[in-house]
Amino acid sequence: MSGLVIRAATPADAQLVYSLVRELAEYERLLDDVDATAEDLARALFGPSPRVFCDIAEWNGETAGFALWFYNFSTFRGRHGIYLEDLFVRPAFRGKGIGKALLVHLAQRAVAEGCARVEWSVLDWNEPSIKFYESLGAIAMEEWTIFRLTGGALTKVARG
Repeated sequence: MSGLVIRAATPADAQLVYSLVRELAEYERLLDDVDATAEDLARALFGPSPRVFCDIAEWNGETAGFALWFYNFSTFRGRHGIYLEDLFVRPAFRGKGIGKALLVHLAQRAVAEGCARVEWSVLDWNEPSIKFYESLGAIAMEEWTIFRLTGGALTKVARG
């Protein structure tokens, strides 16, 4: 695929990653939920002990998309896995295989590092993405339900 480069984000990319996160949130109709700042992402991605990572896809020198991910762990498998928090390709660059290339890049990392799996969540209304993931052989984990503690509920539980 000539013209495509996938590279690790650098500290100079903090504002770019933030812009991509906001574009993704807008696409997912969740822009009002974004309260992170570019500085928050810079600290998380490039601080002294980062626990989240980002790959940037460039098409002929232009930023086309990104994958933001972190390691998780499976007690049943006894190994780490990779959790893909965000995968986004800008609309102008879709249909060029960039999303697949980002997933292939992440899968190669997982295999090289002996990870048990790569997993992610997708909004149930996002039919184009669901079809794309299924075309790669990914399976929906329908028997699992995601739970989340956030905001006041998180604070309440933390207080015991």
